[in-house]
Amino acid sequence: MDRTAADKPRLPRTIWALGFVSLLMDVSSEMIHSLLPVFMVGSLGISVFALGLIEGAAEATALIVKVFSGALSDRWGKRKPLALLGYGLGALAKPLFALAGGAGAVLTARLIDRVGKGIRGAPRDALVADVAPASIRGAAFGLRQSLDTVGAFLGPLLAIGLMLLWHDDFRAVFWFAVIPALACVALLAFGVREPAAAPRTGPAVNPLSRAQLARLPAAYWKVVAFGAVFTLARFSEAFLVLRAQQSGLPLAWTPLVMIAMNLIYAAFAYPFGQLADRLPASRLLAWGLLLLIGADIVLALDASWWAIALGVLLWGLHMAMTQGLLATMVAAQAPADLRGTAFGVFNLASGVALLLASALAGWLWDRIGAGATFAGGAAIALVALVALLLRRSGSMPPQ
Repeated sequence: MDRTAADKPRLPRTIWALGFVSLLMDVSSEMIHSLLPVFMVGSLGISVFALGLIEGAAEATALIVKVFSGALSDRWGKRKPLALLGYGLGALAKPLFALAGGAGAVLTARLIDRVGKGIRGAPRDALVADVAPASIRGAAFGLRQSLDTVGAFLGPLLAIGLMLLWHDDFRAVFWFAVIPALACVALLAFGVREPAAAPRTGPAVNPLSRAQLARLPAAYWKVVAFGAVFTLARFSEAFLVLRAQQSGLPLAWTPLVMIAMNLIYAAFAYPFGQLADRLPASRLLAWGLLLLIGADIVLALDASWWAIALGVLLWGLHMAMTQGLLATMVAAQAPADLRGTAFGVFNLASGVALLLASALAGWLWDRIGAGATFAGGAAIALVALVALLLRRSGSMPPQ
């Protein structure tokens, strides 16, 4: 037996448990989100521009809240209670989608759901970084992301089956989504153990103070900047669903888009996470941007079924290659006692970028057409790729 392989640490059980927690919540969330764009535009009569604003505001809210939840987990020295609160809010929001009768109600449900996501996100990621040995941290984030994404394609798959069984009854499917959300909260409460916090050597400090933020190195802020640009180039996946509907895909089958994208994402997130432990970050980020540019170009030029399939494939590969990698880079650059804050600030920058990207995508769709939305995404991704290549030599922080 290879001694190096035998001595390599195994992924802790907590990483697996957190992965399955994410899986269950994503089953619940994606049962709803894979149908929500069509429900909002087709059943509630909401414009695509309004859809873009709602999606952008909801996702940006989640990412902005992560700043404060991450900082609180650092100050408190505990991650699990905040994660439990966040997943609990996510479960509480699910029935509101079934009761929604207009844009305001949908926005309220989305905001509550995303506030929950924001509260749990940074503490959960910091907990992964706390538990995983540094030598396999890329694999740990890749595994959690992979299991999370398994849920993201099982959810739409269930949505299709239930839509066919219940004759396109959106609200019945939304009610069913409550079940895996409750199971997720139960698993987190009873199946995840948090390691004991290191004893404090002085009074508690505010992690968001100027003095504490100054402890985050320049390499960390470069990761924040690249993460924001990446998010600006990649708007909400709701636009993939709407683009597929233009190809003539029947209503009940529209979740196939998210199933296909997340199947690719889940299959490759863990292998790419392992690759991130061995290859330079700049190389993987460049490949990821090339994949996103390819996806946008294909989807901008054609709405036929083969173009949708190819675009979704490339989009999923891009997500698998870059999302776990960026999280690994944040964890590598942040001091251990500021990891929650570091993930929160990183996601704040990404949240602002996502709001702008989704609003711009919706505006382009309404004013010019679907092709312009994806062409705009390709242009931003190309600018990001050129900037990355110009600064690649010695400027990208290591994982």
